[in-house]
Amino acid sequence: MTTQTRKERERAERRQRIVDTARELAEAQGWESVTVRRLAERIEYSQPVLYSHFVGKSAIVSAVAVQGFAELTTVVRQAHAEATGDADRLRRVARAYLEFAAANPALYDAMFLMSTDLTFGLEAPLPLREGFAELEAMFRPLVDDPDLGARTEVAWSTLHGLATLERGGRLRPELRDQRLDLLVAEWLAAVGAD
Repeated sequence: MTTQTRKERERAERRQRIVDTARELAEAQGWESVTVRRLAERIEYSQPVLYSHFVGKSAIVSAVAVQGFAELTTVVRQAHAEATGDADRLRRVARAYLEFAAANPALYDAMFLMSTDLTFGLEAPLPLREGFAELEAMFRPLVDDPDLGARTEVAWSTLHGLATLERGGRLRPELRDQRLDLLVAEWLAAVGAD
């Protein structure tokens, strides 16, 4: 291994350690507890070392968010693979999304609620585009291409709203399955499927 290769690997490992530690701290104590100073103390790097990897907290949150999108993509992809039909696919993807959001609150916040320097849409980093593509795949067999993007954005917005309201205790937990049944029925009716 060349010296350059080793240095690049060590730099990547340091960067990943910073991201992992930020995520762990956020999951344990909330994002407000994640500061460059606390991260430096916790992982025993100097603040300049952290700043050599990230310009500030929003860049760290962005890196955590990108990881989150990769993880969400995997979860949604698995839900697709297990589906046996249109309604089952919609239900499985919706449930997988909501369960992911509930199981990873700080990560979900990084992905969707925290200030980041990420762009969404066509210029988004690959993990974000792949995550959106997996949500699009939920409707691809049911919707013509001109409507696919908008339909996916509306579905995503609905799932995000449900995830946020559930987490905030604003929705009754005992109605979760009924909400999913209604949501899937609405989606199917909107595209003229049974």
